[in-house]
Amino acid sequence: MKKYILALALLLAANPAYADITIGLAGSFTGENAFLGEQMRHGAEQAVADINAAGGIDGQKIVLREMDDACDPKQAVTVANKMASEGIEFVVGHACSGASIPAARVYNDEGIFMITPVSSNPALTDAGYTTIFRTYGRDDQQGKFIADYILSHFKGEKIALVNDKSAWGRGIVDVIQAELHKNGMHETLFESFNAGDRDFSSLVTLFKQNDIRLAFIAGYSTETGLIVRQLAEQKAHVQVIGGDAIFTNQFWAVTGPTGDGVLMSANADERKRPEAAAAVAALRKAGYEPEGYTLNAYAAVQVVAEGIKRAGQDPTKVAAALRAAPVKTVIGMLSFDSKGDIEHPDFSMYRWHNGTYAETGP
Repeated sequence: MKKYILALALLLAANPAYADITIGLAGSFTGENAFLGEQMRHGAEQAVADINAAGGIDGQKIVLREMDDACDPKQAVTVANKMASEGIEFVVGHACSGASIPAARVYNDEGIFMITPVSSNPALTDAGYTTIFRTYGRDDQQGKFIADYILSHFKGEKIALVNDKSAWGRGIVDVIQAELHKNGMHETLFESFNAGDRDFSSLVTLFKQNDIRLAFIAGYSTETGLIVRQLAEQKAHVQVIGGDAIFTNQFWAVTGPTGDGVLMSANADERKRPEAAAAVAALRKAGYEPEGYTLNAYAAVQVVAEGIKRAGQDPTKVAAALRAAPVKTVIGMLSFDSKGDIEHPDFSMYRWHNGTYAETGP
């Protein structure tokens, strides 16, 4: 019996068992913003499949644990607490800034590493948490890009700034407003609406009464799409610019041809990067077009995997290791600053035409 036990011990020592590494995937998989969760899921799942096929993380396979917050702040806190109760130490998510910000407090208290591929509100990383990161640019960075575009193309025009009262929507509009004021341009209207609204006739009437020529609308695809459609129906000739929340074909599904000519700001098209070629091909082969935040989610998994390779499975050590040196991802080499933000994000302006979108000139 003793010989058997000794033989078994020697066998285990020679062939150690490797446990899976679980990464939480938290996002809006239901509700009006489910498209964000779908993009995150496809990107994260493809990254996990590719990393596991290449041997995993030092021989350990990655397993995703998906939880839905429906972009709701209270549900996001519940998800964060559940991640903690299940012993999950690394989370890719959340999507909406309004969900990520309260969830991040929980992750910080529990010592969990969180990296969002979507949330852009500065408050998320300005809080000073050690283990909160993102693979997308901040609103203050993108807001300046949008304001510069407006100043270059619409200076002297009557403009409206509109937001959906969300952490993202109000946050990016505030940045744009401040940048415009700094450069001597003031909006004619500053308006807001509630997520879930469907009738925007009063807003359209305000636009017409004030002869608005440009409207920046910080809302998600359904509400922004409905505003665009109702502007066309009431023959209000307004150039609309949206944010990256309409960076999805769901926007065109709402607008139809009335969306032709709408502009939107988002990351430069990451599908064109040579580093993304294999991932893009694999996703397209599976029948999914990697639009929006898909590749940012893929990159977020890569960042987690690289951090664990560098520093083991201690979230605090992983965060320190990621700040110490750039990470190679499908969206390029990512360098993280002291707050966990990516340095030098690259934004672009897009124009919708005939059901699709393409980068437009400066």
